[in-house]
Amino acid sequence: MVQHNKGKIFLAEERGHQEIDWFRSYNTFNFGHYNQAHKTPFGPLYVLNDDTLAGGKSISMTVEADSVIVLIPVVGTIAYTDSCGHANYISAGECQLYTTPKDTTIQISNPYQDELVNFLQIWLHASGTDTDNAPLAIAFDIINKNNQVVPIPVNHPHYKFSIGKFQGRQESVYKLSDTRNGLFAFVIQGAFEVQYRLLHPRDGLALWEAPEVEWEALSNEAIILVMEIPFLNENDL
Repeated sequence: MVQHNKGKIFLAEERGHQEIDWFRSYNTFNFGHYNQAHKTPFGPLYVLNDDTLAGGKSISMTVEADSVIVLIPVVGTIAYTDSCGHANYISAGECQLYTTPKDTTIQISNPYQDELVNFLQIWLHASGTDTDNAPLAIAFDIINKNNQVVPIPVNHPHYKFSIGKFQGRQESVYKLSDTRNGLFAFVIQGAFEVQYRLLHPRDGLALWEAPEVEWEALSNEAIILVMEIPFLNENDL
């Protein structure tokens, strides 16, 4: 029987919101001018932004700490460049994971002229054992692997990412590789019940002291992103 483990919900409607004519960003954790006492990072996971960028536009930002940055397009394709000389394109159905040194300036652009793109930015603190790597587009398949969680094949010693697309009333269980780790679930599309918590689109749920996590999709075409990360104790929240 699944136990009601310790957790904290991050509701989509309570996220930070920054918007100009051609860019909109929703922030699960404190970011930029958004700062709330109860929106602190979950262990090393300190940025989860849901960004929409208009056609032909770009955003730039400087990374203030050594970080592992994951980019996941939800709609469309984004172009990535940085001050280290890297450049790449990432499309929906792909992600990019890159260990980014402190003080690197990154730029994300919409290569389309007349279409919006929507993407997730995930930043985690890098550790001394993280290795340098070139940013590459890494494909994952949730179209042909319905009703199961699909590991995103990134090569990282500490962080694991999985994503799944489920039809209504389909269930799944995620077993953590290390019981000392925490899990952060983020609903991209549809609705889920995760460890007895109801989550709607763009809601997040942090869980700890949970050797395994169970969920059930409550709608068709529901998509969930799962991140397994080192987590020391509740003081990390």
